[in-house]
Amino acid sequence: MNAETVIQALGRNLAEELFPAERQLIPNLNDIYELELAFYENLILSDEEMVRNGAFFAQVGDQYTHHFLMCTGESLKLPGHSASRLKSFFEKNIFRTGYATHGLFPYRGKFHPQMIKGLMNVMGLKPGDTVLDPMMGSGTVLVEASLMGIRSIGLDASPFCRFMTQTKIDALTMSLTRARDALVHLEEVFSYFQKKVGQPLPGSKPSKRHMTENVMSVMEATAEYIAQQDHRSLKKKDRDTVNTYHLLLLAYLDSAGYAERSARKKPLDLFRAILERYLFVVEKIQKVISEMEIEPAQAEVREADARSIFLADNSIDGILFSPPYSFAIDYLDNDSFHLNFMGIDSNALRERMIGLRGRNLSEKYEYYKEDMGKVLSECARVLRPGCFCTIIVGTNSNQLSKVFGVSPDQVQGLHEILIDIGERFGLTPIKRMSRPITGISNIMRREYILILQKGTDLH
Repeated sequence: MNAETVIQALGRNLAEELFPAERQLIPNLNDIYELELAFYENLILSDEEMVRNGAFFAQVGDQYTHHFLMCTGESLKLPGHSASRLKSFFEKNIFRTGYATHGLFPYRGKFHPQMIKGLMNVMGLKPGDTVLDPMMGSGTVLVEASLMGIRSIGLDASPFCRFMTQTKIDALTMSLTRARDALVHLEEVFSYFQKKVGQPLPGSKPSKRHMTENVMSVMEATAEYIAQQDHRSLKKKDRDTVNTYHLLLLAYLDSAGYAERSARKKPLDLFRAILERYLFVVEKIQKVISEMEIEPAQAEVREADARSIFLADNSIDGILFSPPYSFAIDYLDNDSFHLNFMGIDSNALRERMIGLRGRNLSEKYEYYKEDMGKVLSECARVLRPGCFCTIIVGTNSNQLSKVFGVSPDQVQGLHEILIDIGERFGLTPIKRMSRPITGISNIMRREYILILQKGTDLH
C-alpha cells in the first residue's frame, strides 16, 4: 500500500474539485442525482442566474441564493402533536421540500420542489419562458416556476388538484388580513364550515355525504358569485374574498381529513393548528418575496385532460411532469374524503384518470400504455422544436410482474416503456438519472428522471 497516495487522495474534496470556490453547495446534498443536477446547474447558470434561481447552491461569492434564504429558519410550523419522525423529516429536508406554499397540503406522491427547480434550470428555462405540467397534482411545478419568473400552465383531471394548486399559487401574493382575522374568530369560522361543508367523523374512514354541486356552493351567495367570475379580472377586494375563502377551505379540508384518520385531537384543535401553520408558511414566503423583490410569474391552472391539450402546436418552452406510476397509487382513493366534500363523483372521475381505468391489472396496464401514448403525442405536438420534456416516473415491479407473468427483477421499467413511446413521437432521450425513493420502498425503490428533446427537424 502506498500510504502517501492514500493521504493525498483523502485530502482532496469532491465539491472543491467539481465547483469553483465562490459557489458553495447547499448543506446535506446526500444523493448522487442531487450532485449531478448541481454539476449541470454550475455549467449552465451565470452567477446572477444562480443567485436568483439556483437550487443546489447556498452562496455565490458573498451573496446568498434566493433558494437558501427561502428555506432557512423554521420551514413549517408543525403542530405540537406531530410525530418526531415527521419533525425530523422536515429538519433533514429543509432545502428540499416544505418551503414556500408547497407545504400547505399533504399530498401523496408529490416530488421535492428543490429537484423541480434544478430540473427547470437544467432544461434551460429562463424567466419569461413557459413551462407546462400536464399532470400537475399538487402544483409543485407551477409554484416553483412562478417564484423563478417562469410562466406556467398546469392541467389535471381532478377538480381537487385544480383547487389545491390555485390556492397555493394565490397564497404567494394574497392579502392575509382577513385570514388572520379568521384565526382570531376561529370557533365561528369552524362552525361556519361545519354547517356549510360537513363535519368530520373522528377516527373513521371517509363516508358518503350529501353531494354539493361544486366547491363554490358552500360559499355565501355574494362570494359564490364573485368566485365564478374570471379570477384575473376581479377587483382587489373581490379577489381577497375568494383567496381568503379558498385558503380557509383548504385548511378545513386538511384538518377534517386528518380528524377522520385519527381521533387523537379534537377537530377544532386540528383546524387551529393547521390554519396557524398555513398562515406561518404564507407569511414567511411573502416576506421573502417582498425582501428579494421577486415578481411571481403568471400561472394558469386548468381542470383538463392531458390526452387532449388545448394549446397550439410548438407553443411551449418546456414540459415537466410526473405521470402516475402505472397503478401503484390510487390517487382518488387517497383524495376520496376531499373529493366527496367538494361534491365530486369519484366513480365518474375514475374513468378519466390515467392509471385507474380498467377492471384488472392487465387491462389497467394496457389502458395506461394507450393513455400515455396520447399524452406524449400531445407533449411532442405543443413543445417547441429543440426544447425538452422531462418525465419523473418509477415502477411498481411487484404489480407489473403479475401482469407479465415474470419475476419482479425481470420487469421492464415504466421509464423504459415511456422512452420507447416518446421516441415514436420524436422525443429523443438525452439523459436518464435515477434517485432513491423513501417512504414506499416496499413497492418501489427508485424512480427515474428522463430528459427528452424534441427534434429541430420539422420535416
